[in-house]
Amino acid sequence: MRVGWGFDAHRFGGTGPLWLAGVVVSEKGLEGTSDADVLAHALADALLGAAALGDLGVLFPSSDSRWVDADSMDLLDQVVAAVAGAGFQPVQVDATVIAETVRVSPHRDDMRARLAASLGLPTSAVSVKATTTDGLGFLGRDEGVAAMVVAVIEPV
Repeated sequence: MRVGWGFDAHRFGGTGPLWLAGVVVSEKGLEGTSDADVLAHALADALLGAAALGDLGVLFPSSDSRWVDADSMDLLDQVVAAVAGAGFQPVQVDATVIAETVRVSPHRDDMRARLAASLGLPTSAVSVKATTTDGLGFLGRDEGVAAMVVAVIEPV
């Protein structure tokens, strides 16, 4: 087994909506090259790290105009394929969204289902949690959203 950890954060801005795991959770948008789905990005980095394949910026550099407004779940699907190409498959994912006002709980089941489908896992192997920073830092000032993910993979 291998374990990878991923993190991503984006500030509020842009036209919206706000996507988490391919699910619209708010009309308030995030700034980013792609659709700025911090949960999909953090998961992609966790998977890439576990497989020692670099990071999201290596595969999809923000300097490349092909990734402007890209669907982050499509990018995640490409990462899952790259991890499979390296001889691994996902086993389990534990994710935490960090946001002051964006609410995860009404969308948690949909997010887990979307991630599980992309990973080829049952929803029971995908955890999505949320927390705030109780007013601390840029997240606490409600300037953006972040996500942290731990992913476990195993050889195929």
